[in-house]
Amino acid sequence: MNKIQNQTRPVFPFTAIVGQEEMKLALILNVIDPKIGGVMIMGDRGTGKSTTIRAIADLLPKIEVVSDDLFNSHISDYDLMSDFVKQNLEEGLTVSTDFIKVPMVDLPLGATEDRLCGTIDIEKALNEGIKTFEPGLLAKANRGILYVDEVNLLDDHLVDILLDSAASGWNTVEREGISIRHPSRFVLVGSGNPEEGELRPQLLDRFGMHAEIKTVKDPSLRVQIVEQRSKFDQDPYSCIDEFKNIQDDLKNSILLAQDRLGKITIDYDLKVKISQICAILNVDGLRGDIVTNRAAKAFAAYNGQDEVSIDDIKQVITLCLRHRLRKDPLDTIDSGTKVSQVVNDILD
Repeated sequence: MNKIQNQTRPVFPFTAIVGQEEMKLALILNVIDPKIGGVMIMGDRGTGKSTTIRAIADLLPKIEVVSDDLFNSHISDYDLMSDFVKQNLEEGLTVSTDFIKVPMVDLPLGATEDRLCGTIDIEKALNEGIKTFEPGLLAKANRGILYVDEVNLLDDHLVDILLDSAASGWNTVEREGISIRHPSRFVLVGSGNPEEGELRPQLLDRFGMHAEIKTVKDPSLRVQIVEQRSKFDQDPYSCIDEFKNIQDDLKNSILLAQDRLGKITIDYDLKVKISQICAILNVDGLRGDIVTNRAAKAFAAYNGQDEVSIDDIKQVITLCLRHRLRKDPLDTIDSGTKVSQVVNDILD
């Protein structure tokens, strides 16, 4: 029996997905540098949003975690380590590790705050003096991907909690004077359909990138997508085998880019040009500047370069800025086109 068939459920290969390059690039860059701040994917129903997000999680190499730890703690990175593991290491105790698949956590629409953040057993804490924590989805998602489908229908309060954890890398639960905190660094991916309502601008601004997905209009491309999906549904394992080499190549490219990321430089003049573009577009705050710099470095690392080029910035800047523009109901052009026009004026 092929060992790949030991998987509980076969996942459609990321490299077998036809089209939707913008969404695929945004996900790859966030995996290379999770500090970009996640990606919001807006598009029509049935355009492969969920399939693509599950496929990127399945593509990623396994991660080393501390055994029997609730938070997928890293063995050496303090920012990704629970207080309990830190304490054990400081006391000189031997800590064993396991390799696991990158966590892929789905946040259901009806989730409560307790389900998301976790709960403290107050009774046990008061009676026995023991802090007992029941971890939530933010604990399970540490060092992985947290996916929220229909994020525009999610309660604003929960979206705030998600975005705060994604930005800080920590989740703190406080109840009756008892406080527990744990690492919660993940790539936040939200998806939604614009017909079901927009996200508030101040929440939208907190997502690092924004990809727009359109239904493919080209008939031959549509046929190619349908055939690819049919082939996978009929025999998923031979489809996975067919794409194994190209999947491995992409996995290696991501790993090399992650290693190279810290060494990538960006020229001062290019930083000025990015900020100039943000100023001309009236982008509020400095998140747009910061995210564009990060994304350009991640893109340069992905392409095996040591320095960010003008072309790198052109490839990522629309993804980083289009959702940060102020909405003008009288505008006849969409925000992505507006960004492109200013980018061409400044960078050409």
